[in-house]
Amino acid sequence: MAEVAYLFERFPSFGQTFCYREVVELERQGVHVHVFSIRRPDDEPPQDWDADIVRRVHYLPAEKELVQEIDRAIRQQSVPARAEHAIRDWDRRSDFLRLYQAAYIGMRLDRLGISRLHAHFAGMAARTSYWIHECFGTAYSFTAHANDIFAPRQFAIGLDKLVDSAAAVVSVSDFAVAALKQSFARAAGKIHRVYNGIDVSQFRRATFAGATPSLISVGRLIEKKGFDDLIDACALLRNQGGQFRCEIIGEGPLETQLRQRIDRHQLASVVQLAGALPQHEIVARLAAASVFVLPSKAEADGGMDNLPTVIMEAMAAALPVVSTRIAGIPEMVETGVSGELVPPNDPAACAAAVRPLIHDREMCRRLGSRGREIAEAKFGIERNVQQLRDLLLAR
Repeated sequence: MAEVAYLFERFPSFGQTFCYREVVELERQGVHVHVFSIRRPDDEPPQDWDADIVRRVHYLPAEKELVQEIDRAIRQQSVPARAEHAIRDWDRRSDFLRLYQAAYIGMRLDRLGISRLHAHFAGMAARTSYWIHECFGTAYSFTAHANDIFAPRQFAIGLDKLVDSAAAVVSVSDFAVAALKQSFARAAGKIHRVYNGIDVSQFRRATFAGATPSLISVGRLIEKKGFDDLIDACALLRNQGGQFRCEIIGEGPLETQLRQRIDRHQLASVVQLAGALPQHEIVARLAAASVFVLPSKAEADGGMDNLPTVIMEAMAAALPVVSTRIAGIPEMVETGVSGELVPPNDPAACAAAVRPLIHDREMCRRLGSRGREIAEAKFGIERNVQQLRDLLLAR
């Protein structure tokens, strides 16, 4: 059986269900995945996650214990010379812990005979993977997500060095791949688009049977999701006599501000912040909804959504989708085919796109059915993980 290692900053993470799905599907396709996690999760894993995969996660020691363990191994001359020299040369410069993490993981990968490592996000896990490559020669790849590309943070080992040294770079939309290739033209040949995959069969089709039309949205309560614009759009719809409900599922730092916005518009009986919910409950809520709305937008620092998995999930539930023309979203939603796309930062346009949908169930059913067909054709997990598998096992 083929074997690869995955390195995460924190696993399992409720907000990164797509990473868990990827690991599960790789294993189903005959690849044994050794999962390493730099940090332990803050919460228990969702109950419907595979207990064996969660149990097998190898967590690194806490920072103080990790440094002591590697320093002791250096004194005992059991750390390979390249890793020892790198640790000594870097000393206590910024991000020095990545080298200690690399020594810890690299020695274990050597003992396991694993020659390929993959990380999600161009953050802590990818920077540690960089040092594993430098110190042990292990080939690595990483998946760059939205903030990695559109609002990168500055580190000594930045996105440029990661792209240069990686065996392959993956991103999840054509839009993001084009941005990476423009920034790193010399590495264009190793930058690949692999869509996030979902198991469409796990999502029940919406029935549109509710007496009152219902809007639903899912995501972290952060600026780029555009939930403030959704609330404003709901106020416009209500003021125009629309009868509907709206549920926003998720948690995040803007919760208080969004609640205040709901109160200011006197929408407490219409718009509900439901908090974070487990995946099986999200599946049920999608099936009971009428329209999925996510008015994504760019933040001041350039941060924005790339290819929101929640839109795929809404399409799999055969819901019409109203979203914005930003980043990779037009690769998912086709105006007049599976939903409607509107300009970002425009609650009036959002309301105008939603208005006919809450009055026409047949339109919702037609757009939603086409959306599910697109989800099956473009975002089926088996096909997309097969593409990733081929990249990970390439020699």
